[in-house]
Amino acid sequence: MRTIIAPTDFSPVSLNAVDYAADMACMLGARLTLFHVYAIPVPVGEVPMPAFSIELLEADAEQKIEKLKEKLLARTGDRIIIHNEIKAGDVLFRLTEYCATVKPYAVVMGAETASGIERFLFGGKTTGALDRVQWPLTIVPPLTKFKNIRKIGLACDFREVIESVRVKEIRELVEEFKAELHVLHVSEEPRNAFSSETIEESGLLQEMLGEMHPKYHFIKNPVAEQGIIEFAEKNKLDLLIIIPKKHSLISKIFHYSHSKQIVLHAHIPVMAIHE
Repeated sequence: MRTIIAPTDFSPVSLNAVDYAADMACMLGARLTLFHVYAIPVPVGEVPMPAFSIELLEADAEQKIEKLKEKLLARTGDRIIIHNEIKAGDVLFRLTEYCATVKPYAVVMGAETASGIERFLFGGKTTGALDRVQWPLTIVPPLTKFKNIRKIGLACDFREVIESVRVKEIRELVEEFKAELHVLHVSEEPRNAFSSETIEESGLLQEMLGEMHPKYHFIKNPVAEQGIIEFAEKNKLDLLIIIPKKHSLISKIFHYSHSKQIVLHAHIPVMAIHE
C-alpha cells in the first residue's frame, strides 16, 4: 500500500496540511503516516537533562498525535489506515531518514507561517525540505483544502529535460487524477527568439510527455513567479510541479524578490519532484 507522510508540529498550518494529506489518502486509498519530531532540550553547562524530562516530552507528543489520529479517523469515517511515527532530534534529518526507509508516495507539509512569506521562501523547515527530501514533496499553503486535482501545471526551463524531468511520477499523477497537464515556460524572450538549444530541449520534452497530451504555454515575463501566478490564477491550476535543480526555474521562483506577487500567494499547492 502506498504511504503519504504528513509531518506535523501541531501548529494550525501543519494541521491544515495534515487534513489535506488525509483527504488525498482517502481518494488514493493510501496509508497516512502522521510524523512528529520533538526537540531534545540542550543541557545548560555540564548539567545533563534528566531522563524524566525527555520521557515527558515523548509522552506529551504521543498524547497529541493520538488525539490527532482519532480526530482524522472520525473525520474520514475510518476509510484510511493511519500510523503514528514519533522521533526525537532534528526534524529534517529524521524525516529524510524515515523517507529512505518507507519510500513514500508523497510527503505533504504546510508552509510554516501564513504571514511570514520570506521565512517560508528563504529559511526554515520548508525550504530545507525542498533541498533534502528527495521524494515527491507537496507544500500546502495556509487554509488550502484538498480537492480533486483536475489541472496540473509543470514549470519547466527546457534544460536537460531527459535528466531532470521524472516522467514516470508525472504520468502517475496525471493518470491517477485524470488531470490535464499544462507545461509552463517563462522567459523574458518571445517564443520566436528562443535559442536552438531551448527549441531542441522543448522538442525532447514533447516526445517524453506526448502520451499525456499536455498543453504548452510560453509565457513572456521578466519575473518568473509573476508569470506563473498570473497563469495559475487565470487557469485555476490545482497543483504546480517544480523540479528542484541548480540554475532552473525553481531558483527563479524561490529567489529573493521585492515583488509581492509570489506564486504561493495564489494558494496553490506546490509539488517538488527532484531530478
